[in-house]
Amino acid sequence: MAITPTNSPEALGAAVLAARHRLGLTQPQLALAAGVGVRFIVELEAGKPTIRLQTLLKVLNTLGGSLAVEGLA
Repeated sequence: MAITPTNSPEALGAAVLAARHRLGLTQPQLALAAGVGVRFIVELEAGKPTIRLQTLLKVLNTLGGSLAVEGLA
């Protein structure tokens, strides 16, 4: 699994968009598979800085990804 360093909402959105495209999914298809609204996917991919973590994790899981945090120790 590749690691994508992400330090901004825009970079996270770009990573989600790239993963969705790699899987050949439309925004509505991803939203349905993740159990979230299409609007959430649109806002996430656009880099909206105020998104719900729980909903983000659903989308990442659906795309086969996860969230990792490092450097806090």
